[in-house]
Order: sequence, then structure tokens, then C-alpha cells
Amino acid sequence: MADPRALYQEVILDHNKKPRNYGTLAHASHQAAGHNPLCGDQIDVALHLSDKCIDCIAFQGASCAICKASASMMTVAVKGKTRAEAETLIHEFTAMSTGKLDLSGDHHIGRLVVFAGIADLPVRVKCAILPWHTLHAALNAVESTSTEAELDPMHVTIGNA
Repeated sequence: MADPRALYQEVILDHNKKPRNYGTLAHASHQAAGHNPLCGDQIDVALHLSDKCIDCIAFQGASCAICKASASMMTVAVKGKTRAEAETLIHEFTAMSTGKLDLSGDHHIGRLVVFAGIADLPVRVKCAILPWHTLHAALNAVESTSTEAELDPMHVTIGNA
């Protein structure tokens, strides 16, 4: 079996160099801006929700490699999903990133499991969670969000909506 840390590094590098769904999205039905003041990451997420499914999603911004890779993998993971399925993934990713998801139990994480080790790097958790936090804001018509104060994902677990 491959070393999980090597796989994590490979995936982060790949999605950082060649981010999927990077750019703007014309005619977005939902959008939000996210900011991580600790790291300086700034991510905008835009999506088009039709027939209760996310049919298009894009992100852009200036961020560290972990944030960009997380955003890239997030867009791939939620494209084609319903709003409820996306909210479930948001909740599970947040729980996994903070060490609160039992990976041996029932979950929908799939390939996102490469981020499981981020829980061991507390200073990087907010980098990985920012895109997901921003997607949650967009789905709930919140214009902007931050990883600080009452919106801090380290202290507030996003629940299923």
C-alpha cells in the first residue's frame, strides 16, 4: 500500500498546479467570498444550482497550495450532487479535517480522504476547510465568510442543512 503522506503530497501538488474548475462562472445562481486572515487565503466560489443539482461550479482566488487543492477537489466532488448531498460532504469534510469523523464508519468522503491527515496539522486545517466553508455560505445565500471569530470552523461545526 502506498504511503498516505506521499499520496497526500502528490494530490496537493497536482490540484495546486492544475486546479479543476478554476475561473469565473457566468450566470451563477449562488456565490460567496471566503477569507482566511491567518494564512491570507481568499477564495470565491460560484455555482449554478438547477433541478436541485449543482450543474456548474467554479472557484478563483489567491491561496496557498492546500486551500487551492481542497477547492479543486471540492468542486469535482460536489458537481452533479444535490444541495443536500453537498451539505453532507461539507459536514463530513469539516469533521474529517478536525479529526471528528470516524473514517471506519459510514461516510461519503471518497477520494477526499487524502486530506484526513490535515487534522494533525492544526495551523493548516483552516486552509483546507475555507473552500468548503465558502461553499456552505454560497448555498445558504451568505455573501462572505471567514475562518475567524464566530465563523471559525475549528469551533463551529457546520451542520447538515
